[in-house]
Amino acid sequence: MKLLAVIIWGCLVAMGYAFIFTSGVVTPWDQVYWTLFVTISLYTMLPLCMTGAIVAGLTCSVSHIIVLSVYVSSSTKQPAGDFALQMIADAIILLCGNVVGGYHKRVTESALKDTYHEAINFIHSRRKLDSQERQQEQLLLSILPQYIATEMKEEIIERLKEKRPQQESTNNFHNLYIKRHKDVSILYADIVGFTLLSSECSPKELVLMLNELFGKFDQIAKENNCMRIKILGDCYYCVSGLPECLPDHAKNCVQMGLDMCQAIRKLRRATGVDINMRVGVHSGNVLCGVIGLQKWQYDVWSHDVTLANHMEAGGVPGRVHITEDTLSHLGGEYEVGDATHVQRDPYLKENNIKTYLVIDPRASDDSEEDDILPSKSAEVTKTRASVRMTRYLESWGAAKPFAHLNHRDSLIPEALSSSRIMDLPMSSMPTNRSTDKSRPKESNEPTNENFFNVLEELNSLRQEEI
Repeated sequence: MKLLAVIIWGCLVAMGYAFIFTSGVVTPWDQVYWTLFVTISLYTMLPLCMTGAIVAGLTCSVSHIIVLSVYVSSSTKQPAGDFALQMIADAIILLCGNVVGGYHKRVTESALKDTYHEAINFIHSRRKLDSQERQQEQLLLSILPQYIATEMKEEIIERLKEKRPQQESTNNFHNLYIKRHKDVSILYADIVGFTLLSSECSPKELVLMLNELFGKFDQIAKENNCMRIKILGDCYYCVSGLPECLPDHAKNCVQMGLDMCQAIRKLRRATGVDINMRVGVHSGNVLCGVIGLQKWQYDVWSHDVTLANHMEAGGVPGRVHITEDTLSHLGGEYEVGDATHVQRDPYLKENNIKTYLVIDPRASDDSEEDDILPSKSAEVTKTRASVRMTRYLESWGAAKPFAHLNHRDSLIPEALSSSRIMDLPMSSMPTNRSTDKSRPKESNEPTNENFFNVLEELNSLRQEEI
């Protein structure tokens, strides 16, 4: 582009000199305006930098003055005073042309630079806004199901589009988002022995263990088309058949319960920690929706939900406890045993609920002796139960809360969160060889510290907003 600009400039200068020497009598003011046009064009139209435009403009102006001075003084006889005044006038005109052209180029370049920086800032702001919108959408979908979140957002947008002024309200929404769903299965699961284990843990260890454990359960729920509703302490409950009706909802919940028991069985066998899983499943109808004015909470309610809760309370550790309604939806795919004689929950006895225990074919290979054998190992007992639990649960690879905040332009890949990660045996994990009974310092303490620092910062920001 610069070479083309130089060629154009040379052609314009040559045309000016051709006009001078082919127009007859040459005067001191010949082609001054043409030279002025060429000078202004250098600053306004040709793609030259400021330095190049100044050099070319001054060269064009000075060469015009010198050529006319030499040629006119040698070919014509004019009074010296008049000739000098005319040449000075030409020089002033061309000098003013260079000054005006330079000022125009300076202002134009400054405006272009400002426009460029504004465009770059806009692009960065847009990318940051898109990233924040994705994170907010992900946060909303972690609280509410997709169909309810979409319905609520559409209502809020419609409310904002109304032109009439509205009184300031502290309520986030006005409508009740309640729907009735038939033919769903509800699963309640409780960790047996976790209360005693939590008394031996520090608060950080307890939170990390629950996150890893429930992160694994969330992966199992996704693989079995179940939707987690809520976590109550160490109780986990979910529903299959929401929001879309699934013909195999009962099979999904039963299979999820078996997978949860299998995961806890592996955990107990690898760490020697005496915990187990008690699961209850019931099929029926539910009312689901969002409640609360300041804090949204998605939940399900019905008599069948209450019955599923009592099924878990009256179950057997390590087994999936189902009702007759759930069994009727299984189609004979699972082998079951009558559990009416072992019922311990008063609610089930009062209502004469017939129940069954699902037989997991995978559990036949694991005897009770194998489950408690690692607890006798001297290598395993050198570390506290909470430390062994934390180390083993980390091998499951559950996603850490707010881990994606370090990379704001990208969320956690879907394939990573849904992929199965093989459980590691206890022998492949590092153990603390110290025999000191005081609490050892884990190797992952900096990571845990950073994690809790993030939680504390988010909590403090929330308190400031309140």
